[in-house]
Amino acid sequence: MNILIVYCHPSENSYTFQVLNQVKNILMEQNCSLEVSDLYANNFQSNLTENEYRREGAANTELPISKDVVEEHRKIENADRIIFIYPVWWSDCPAMMKGWFDRVYSVGYAYGQKADLPKMKIIKYGAIICTAGHANEFLNEIGIAQSMQSVMLDDRLGKRYEQKEMLILGGTLEIENVREKHKEQIKKLLVNLINCCG
Repeated sequence: MNILIVYCHPSENSYTFQVLNQVKNILMEQNCSLEVSDLYANNFQSNLTENEYRREGAANTELPISKDVVEEHRKIENADRIIFIYPVWWSDCPAMMKGWFDRVYSVGYAYGQKADLPKMKIIKYGAIICTAGHANEFLNEIGIAQSMQSVMLDDRLGKRYEQKEMLILGGTLEIENVREKHKEQIKKLLVNLINCCG
């Protein structure tokens, strides 16, 4: 089983980095093949170039795709499952992760396909794991949790995945109160991810 992790956080001293390591350790214990696309470590360019805008805005698929985006396409095509790991900043993923979707889910690949163009394969399982300072109860009460789920699961992952799941690891402002609960939630999600789809 090939699993791609798209990871976005600037600091190895973060709780999100600890979550990444927990996910990697569990999956390696299950003999999964892992590839990590660490956006900050790779200095991923999150902003569309002018050529990319011209390609996307006019659906001009004759314009070339940037080499770094082609490399992300390779990683996707090699994956059976994809996990996105990031912190919640201002009710969404970091700008670099948003930029990954802007650039990698390119026209003629992830949407607006034509018969003669390469097409993003359907991924068996897509998982979102995000860390949030506020407790889940608060995020649900004010509607932010539902908004994040709609954007990530319904729009960004969309019909490109057979099964999708989002895990919001809230309450990290008081991390010692939630750390063990989070570990169990992560294990449960990864069992679903490994065992899904036959």
